[in-house]
Amino acid sequence: MSLPNVWHHRKVADSSAKGCDLCYKPSTSVLVTPDKQDHFYICAAHLKEVRFCQKEYDEKQRKKKEAEKGDDKESKDKDKAKDSAPEAEKKDDPKPKDQAGTEKPSQDEEPRVFELQRTFYQQRLTKKRQAEERKRQAEMSQRNRERLSNPSFFPAVPKDNI
Repeated sequence: MSLPNVWHHRKVADSSAKGCDLCYKPSTSVLVTPDKQDHFYICAAHLKEVRFCQKEYDEKQRKKKEAEKGDDKESKDKDKAKDSAPEAEKKDDPKPKDQAGTEKPSQDEEPRVFELQRTFYQQRLTKKRQAEERKRQAEMSQRNRERLSNPSFFPAVPKDNI
């Protein structure tokens, strides 16, 4: 069983915040593998660090830039149409120009898929292996306790008097 080095960023409720794996501060950001084999809490600040992970959203960013270029062409066409419109219609514009640029970026602009750097990925693999080993040891010790508690497990004392 290999753990893929692809992690999806998810948010949890504030009441479910746990300590970041790196700095131990409470965090609501979680990185999860696509098949949900592993997860860990991480600060949003660490997700922006290049030494921690690589963002796999370059293609998404290129698409946005291409879309913006397309929007620029459309806005130029709209500007030409507005220039020909009467002044009275321009004054009735419900959205002032200074508020148009103050919209907050949506959640979609943040990267959602990450690839951990090699050292951090190796740490996750090691933790996963250790957790599996602890689980296996616990199961084995439980089986041994059950065997030892069964009196038929031990050999009987010979009853022949020779």
